[in-house]
Amino acid sequence: MKYTDHFSSQSADYSLYRPDYPQALFRYLASLCPCRALAWDCATGNGQAAIGLSRYFTRIIATDASTEQIGKAQSRDNIEYKTGRAEQSGIDQHSIDFVMVAQALHWFDFGSFYREAARVLKPGGLLAAVSYQLSQINADIDAVIDTFYRDIVSEYWPAERRHVEEAYRNIPFPLEEITTPDFQIEQNWTLDQFLGYLQSWSAVVYFEKERQQNPVDLIREKLGDLWGKNDTQKRICWPLTLRVGKFTDHANRADFAK
Repeated sequence: MKYTDHFSSQSADYSLYRPDYPQALFRYLASLCPCRALAWDCATGNGQAAIGLSRYFTRIIATDASTEQIGKAQSRDNIEYKTGRAEQSGIDQHSIDFVMVAQALHWFDFGSFYREAARVLKPGGLLAAVSYQLSQINADIDAVIDTFYRDIVSEYWPAERRHVEEAYRNIPFPLEEITTPDFQIEQNWTLDQFLGYLQSWSAVVYFEKERQQNPVDLIREKLGDLWGKNDTQKRICWPLTLRVGKFTDHANRADFAK
């Protein structure tokens, strides 16, 4: 499967304006792992999940197919960043206690990735995939963002985005799945920070490339009217989708459904 890079061109915005995952999420995931020697943050982007995991695991290997994204990642002494595909990580066999995939599983070749995850995980190791839904602020602002998402930039979303909308329900998950509690991201942001987040959307980048117009400008004034003073911070929530599981004994077979 050919790798399509949706994020390198906006890697600077991505590192500045993507929301941080809650510490409660990483604390919970770590609690499921009997051994916390080595975790793999797959498709790390700018390292947000790797940073969260670094508090709970002795070492982290964080990989991403985009060298630009890796270049913007935050460094920590126990994180090793590498450029690499999710389906071909180059990680030693049966060396990983925990695999994290944050806001990225929907981009993968599922069969190839699960084969790779089964190869690198130790027996009994866990895999977690997390994604987040549209932001929630208040009814008026949410209505503007919903229109922006579904009407203005909708045709510029890659097809794989539908998996996020479907809360990963239709992504194959050939693992023994664990029932998990609900989590959400919460941030207090100014209007400029929120607009920067919108600017990091891949659909916004593709819209601007094709039409030579920034689509965020189409809603900037309306959002400003609803937001109030630019330096006013508003609480923003993103509900999380979380799927966690472990491979069963027969799961190292090379015939996972794609």
